[in-house]
Amino acid sequence: MAAPILPGSTLGILGGGQLGRMFCTAARNMGYQLNVLDPDPDSPAGHIADDHVEAAYTDMAALDYMVRSCDVITTEFENVPAGSMRYLARGKPVYPSAEVLEIAQNRNREKAFARKAGLKPAASHPVVHESDLEQAIRITGLPAILKTATLGYDGKGQYVVESLQQAQQAFRDSGAVECVLEKKIELKQEISTIVARNRQGDTAVYPVGENEHRNGILHITIVPARVDEAIAAMARQQALQLVEELDYVGVLAVEFFIDSNNELLFNEMAPRPHNSGHYTEDACVTSQFEQQARVICGLPPGDVTLLSPVVMVNLLGDLWRPDWPVLLNEPDVKLHLYGKKEARPGRKMGHYNVLGSDVEQVLKKARAIYSRLAEA
Repeated sequence: MAAPILPGSTLGILGGGQLGRMFCTAARNMGYQLNVLDPDPDSPAGHIADDHVEAAYTDMAALDYMVRSCDVITTEFENVPAGSMRYLARGKPVYPSAEVLEIAQNRNREKAFARKAGLKPAASHPVVHESDLEQAIRITGLPAILKTATLGYDGKGQYVVESLQQAQQAFRDSGAVECVLEKKIELKQEISTIVARNRQGDTAVYPVGENEHRNGILHITIVPARVDEAIAAMARQQALQLVEELDYVGVLAVEFFIDSNNELLFNEMAPRPHNSGHYTEDACVTSQFEQQARVICGLPPGDVTLLSPVVMVNLLGDLWRPDWPVLLNEPDVKLHLYGKKEARPGRKMGHYNVLGSDVEQVLKKARAIYSRLAEA
């Protein structure tokens, strides 16, 4: 077994957004050096890294430099070209693997793999050609949701359809790219959990969060989730099943739906830290970003104990600039900003965590603060 990668070593990360920035902060606090590869000259992570390699993810000279300069390499988002990760892995340890990224980058492959691992997605069928839609509707029924198989996030590339004709038009509107048609369930709740696994196979699963979205973008995460403990335990167990089946190394977010029959349905996975795990920065012994550094370096996973109930609230570009004293005058509110220079509607600019002793009171306060910010 390879020796652990210890402080003083250099960690490489492909992607320089807010997740990369928070990873760099946590890893630097642990004593590591950070190299970031990202083409954006204003990369939030690049601003605080020891070295920002400003190049495309397919730039061979940049990839060779990362191999020479880094001891282990990871990513902050799943749409890095898998071929680049495979190339890097010829020279240095790379987590997650290119094979995992290829699964997570395509909804059809992802759902098939989840079924193989024993999880249950909603009824779905691949749509590669428009002629596939009739068969797909026989599987899913109507209404259904047509989703592009790749590059869809924060509600993008999704179309609710209630007839074959609507499905056909949605497929054309998508650009006739590969899609998946998915049964539109009667949604009761959305939950997620974060699971970590190192190369030795040691695992840790964070408490389950309850998620609320607005316009397809995560708005708040409530922890502990207000769900039956049996469902929360099932979600944690299924997350473990996924990382074992994937032989995964790193931090993985797993999202679930709970339908009106109280059935747990797999939605999707993200092979990286996740927006719904930002609560861990202030409310857990080990944040998801420190955890990512620990497990890719071959260290034991850190303690994931929840220290107090918490609610995380996203701050988007629609709400900019907020009235900062509304947040900063509250001793139990923790503000995190991402260092992005341009605010745009729907763009994630930061978040805040509200902590307390009672989850319902914390949620009430988190919503009240958001209302005050929206009115400012």
